[in-house]
Amino acid sequence: MLADKYLRDELNKFAKYVIQQSRSNLTKGKKNASKELYNSLGFTDPTTKNGTTSFSFKMADYGTFQDKGVRGANAYYADANTSGSPYAFKSKGGKRGLKGMPPPKAFDKWIVRKGIKGSRDKSGKFIPRKTLQFLIAKSIFDKGIKASMFFTKPFEAAFKRLPDELVQAYSIGLEKQIQVNINKKWAR
Repeated sequence: MLADKYLRDELNKFAKYVIQQSRSNLTKGKKNASKELYNSLGFTDPTTKNGTTSFSFKMADYGTFQDKGVRGANAYYADANTSGSPYAFKSKGGKRGLKGMPPPKAFDKWIVRKGIKGSRDKSGKFIPRKTLQFLIAKSIFDKGIKASMFFTKPFEAAFKRLPDELVQAYSIGLEKQIQVNINKKWAR
């Protein structure tokens, strides 16, 4: 049906806008060190089955943590977005809790990409990269991850405009379908 085609076209525009703005937010927010999250953003094409049109967004698993934030085991960033996060680091796990501290090894390539050099401690000894990895992991475990809302903000902004655009797209498609049916009837 033509109405479904116009509806799918409008949902495609919606999804493309959300992805484009989310990628822009990652870059502006300097959350794009490896480009893994940036490149993982996508969506499935809208499909209609049994009169229901649906689609979904895709991103790397850790994208949700970057977007919503994670409360630390001992403190968290004092903004409304992070404090309301459904995720938290906990020493013993629990409901929606991320058990234990992130693995320090996970920060090795990130440290290199960010150009963080080992420094010296108070006594003048050089701090090796493995120690630096541990200190970063421990800091993230204690303080958490600040919510960036890189995906949520564009999604909500586009979603507010969506109902009017969907109604318009669906009515245009329905109108064209009625016209096609009328033309078929008179052509007989």
